[in-house]
Amino acid sequence: MGNGIDLDAIDREILFLLQQDGRLTNVELAKRVGLTPPPCLRRVKRLEEAGVIAGYRAVIDSAAVGRGLEVLVDVEVYATDRKTVEEFENTVASYEEVVELRRFFGRPDYFLRVSVADHAAYEEFLTRKLTGLRGVLRVESHLTMKKIKTEV
Repeated sequence: MGNGIDLDAIDREILFLLQQDGRLTNVELAKRVGLTPPPCLRRVKRLEEAGVIAGYRAVIDSAAVGRGLEVLVDVEVYATDRKTVEEFENTVASYEEVVELRRFFGRPDYFLRVSVADHAAYEEFLTRKLTGLRGVLRVESHLTMKKIKTEV
């Protein structure tokens, strides 16, 4: 791995299990990987300190909090000056509807994952926030039919 830490089979199993359930107790985690709790905890701490485990969080059901429509959005920009690009990125990143923002090499320039209540809320987001930003050339929306696999 690029971070300089060697991962053995037990480390990989710890990571797999914590990805599945980050709330596992150390005792349960140790039992599942075949260790006693103290060495298991040392391994987890080592993985955290090395940055392999970047954090823990709750996975929220978007529909349960009134954001049942997820739209994947490609954005192309015509501006290439640093000020406009930074302004675009900072503005879009600040929108609560945008749950993921990536800049790509090549086309499209940006990928957004937008979570809103419904089609009307997405139209509002698109027309009032996104398409009016300086530098935006083209926006293409992709509505999700079905989620097959997601990793958080």
